[in-house]
Amino acid sequence: MTVNPVPTIPTLQDWPADAVRGVWRAPDGWAHRRYDRPGDGRGRLLLQAGRADMIEKYLETLAHFHDRGWATTAFDWRGQGGSGRLAEGDVGHLDDFATLVADLAAFWRDWKADGEGPHVLVCHSMGAFVALRAVVERAIDPDAVVLAAPMLGLRNPLGAWIGGGLARRLAARGDVRRAAWAHGVTPRAIRNRQRRLTHDPARFADEQAWFDREPTLRLGPPSWGWIVQAFAATAALRDDARIATVTTPVQMLVADTDQLVDARAALRVASRLPDVDLVRFGRESAHEILREADPVRQRALAAIDGFLDARAPRR
Repeated sequence: MTVNPVPTIPTLQDWPADAVRGVWRAPDGWAHRRYDRPGDGRGRLLLQAGRADMIEKYLETLAHFHDRGWATTAFDWRGQGGSGRLAEGDVGHLDDFATLVADLAAFWRDWKADGEGPHVLVCHSMGAFVALRAVVERAIDPDAVVLAAPMLGLRNPLGAWIGGGLARRLAARGDVRRAAWAHGVTPRAIRNRQRRLTHDPARFADEQAWFDREPTLRLGPPSWGWIVQAFAATAALRDDARIATVTTPVQMLVADTDQLVDARAALRVASRLPDVDLVRFGRESAHEILREADPVRQRALAAIDGFLDARAPRR
């Protein structure tokens, strides 16, 4: 089932007064909720988040880049946030990651034509995977790209090959759109989720506050179809020989003890990129590097600012 009403645009005070709330339609007509805020001529920055995220989770990070002079933009991925759903209820489903790559490519063409550069891309987790794949496939042409905690493999104790095979078998036992696990709502489940995402309780609570104010933004567990596609799509990208031909400057921020994505897979991909700036974090960082406690977050933002100043200077 496809659910894609025109997105509801929030009018909460947390949104900057000069931010434009809008809708972008993909070539097939799918309505995506978007955010735009003008800058002072530094250039244009597109920020894309991860699975189950929404624009609101990154308002603080968008404000940082705006304060650096960037005109900032973000949109909710198809099927999450304020951009409709691809399955019943709050299950996070996706038939093929190629759909998100196509959405990003189409958005990029429209967005790049709207203003002068440099044009850069900052992405987290699933968004970082989609961005790198789009770069490898020459579907987008950013002046520089930042990949924070990139989803280049799922964290799995059985390994990618066995884990992917097991996921395919479990998915085949029923509707691939069904949830891969139950949504944890007990205090213990919530604490465990926080530990996997961030060491900062206040930033974690901010996400829940948004869900309380706008319940339609919440996305629950992924479907078995999403899991199967994630194993297959990340493996295909890791094996893509074109990684070694990427000319775009890439900065990769990796949390070595990430509990959601495979940091080792990210490091292997980084070793094959011709022009890469690798920034690593230890146990001090969980998955959401840009929403971590201030010492981690400030180090990450300083690294990104330095990278963009060097590789995508003001024109």
